[in-house]
Amino acid sequence: MQEEKYVVGLDYGTLSARAVLVSVSDGRVIEESVYPYPYGILDTVSGLTSDGTGFLPADYALQEIDDYIDAMFHTIREVVENAGCQAEDVIGIGIDATSSTFLPLLENKEPLCKAQQFCRNPHAYLKLWKHHGAQTQADQITALANERKEPFMMRCGGKVNAEWMLPKLMEIVEKAPDVYEAADNFMEVSDYLVYLLTGEITRCMCHAGYKLLWNEEDGYPSEDFLRALHPQLSSLKEKLKGRQLQVGECAGRLTQEAADRLGLKKGTAVAASLIDAHVAVPSVGIDGPDKALMILGTSCCMLLCSEKLSYIKGISGCVRNAVLPGLYAYEAGQSAVGDLFEWFVQNCVPGSYEKEASDLGISVHMLLSEKAAALKPGESGLIALDWWNGNRSCLADAKLSGMLLGLTLRTKPEEIYRALLEAAAFGMRAIFEEFEKGGVIARELYACGGIVGKNPFMMQIYADVLGQTIYTASTDQGSAFGASVYAAVAAGIQTGGYGSIKEAARAMGKKGETKYEPIPQNVEVYHRLYQEYKMLHDYFGTGGNEVMHRMR
Repeated sequence: MQEEKYVVGLDYGTLSARAVLVSVSDGRVIEESVYPYPYGILDTVSGLTSDGTGFLPADYALQEIDDYIDAMFHTIREVVENAGCQAEDVIGIGIDATSSTFLPLLENKEPLCKAQQFCRNPHAYLKLWKHHGAQTQADQITALANERKEPFMMRCGGKVNAEWMLPKLMEIVEKAPDVYEAADNFMEVSDYLVYLLTGEITRCMCHAGYKLLWNEEDGYPSEDFLRALHPQLSSLKEKLKGRQLQVGECAGRLTQEAADRLGLKKGTAVAASLIDAHVAVPSVGIDGPDKALMILGTSCCMLLCSEKLSYIKGISGCVRNAVLPGLYAYEAGQSAVGDLFEWFVQNCVPGSYEKEASDLGISVHMLLSEKAAALKPGESGLIALDWWNGNRSCLADAKLSGMLLGLTLRTKPEEIYRALLEAAAFGMRAIFEEFEKGGVIARELYACGGIVGKNPFMMQIYADVLGQTIYTASTDQGSAFGASVYAAVAAGIQTGGYGSIKEAARAMGKKGETKYEPIPQNVEVYHRLYQEYKMLHDYFGTGGNEVMHRMR
């Protein structure tokens, strides 16, 4: 009888990392481990300002690389030890992370922020995906690329997003040229973690396609274009070192040092790193076109694979072979979903509600959801724009801000909470409408991520607003699980893994038992409410009124 084989998937989110140990044969999750980052998102960098406070600008989002390294060794070792499996039975490791979340490295592969010369420079630190300090640079790249009719703009919907690597690199060049010159390599954090495990410098082209305007036909933007942006950027390709890999490839194998720290076997396969949203696609068994996956957490990413290449306004990219072989994978999403609801709970809920939740032994989120569920759609007279952290798709504008319309002296917290939930769903509907204009249509809709398991009320709102059945994942850790699927492919058939991503997705990925069907009467009301949302969306987001930019 053949021994059971396992793979590990490790997913890095905004505030924590989580690992899963998964059975290769049937996709059973054997063990899980979660590691909250001790430093979280940095508010200060010591010595940054002359007054000694070191407070960072509001649109900065930096992190400590040590959080990521410690999380990797802690979670992987924990799932293996807790499962009690033999080291030789773990055949592969897959890693994904938010993107573009990257850091500059010295020639000796050490992070630049660890060098005494740069430890007080914020641009030497790991820049998180939600760092929005480069919006001006994103606008400049967009303007120049459109003026020159650069072909890569067709694949990113005509706008460059401030969350991508290229605008952030341009920000470094302009604000900290010494950091740019000192950096030998700029690496996505998940590629760097793969290096720590294998000793191999690799660069997954999934990241490059969505965050650095790369594509299979043309490669990176030309040196001439980069020089026109800024003379120093003409050397950028020299600072993007690493063997280029496609998804599912084996990046390398565990070194003895890494194996000892993890309690695994030297030579265990490590897959090419991936983006956290993209890696989740096979976790629900998606193995073909016209099926969309929403990953609902701190923010929201939506992936839709298609056989056709089409222009979709303001998307986060369209790359062939980036998720499933032979298909174009379109990415879009929203910059604040879970973050938006958490902001409201932390800043706007009265103490009486907190006490009520405590007395009932439930979270404030659950209390608000229960109270909001007792309301009918449209009953409160409220409607919101979900741009608390800017708009990722399809306006691609980090300078936009949130808005709540319809407040009265009778408005209650649960009514506002419901309006925010509805706004998130309306925002996703606006994205799907842009896809439909380009002839790319989601025939089936899936969802995974933390919100899916925590808030069924929210999921019902999504189904009602979108007017579609939503299938859910079988695990709460969709991205970590997806990373394990790619790990099984990187390990290969000879060690007990799989020969292709589609084969692994069919065998390991699966839908959950829960699905959400749209309620017809709610669909009708939300259709009318959405028209109001779209009117505000276009007025404030497409040039009808620039008040949000002016107030910024």
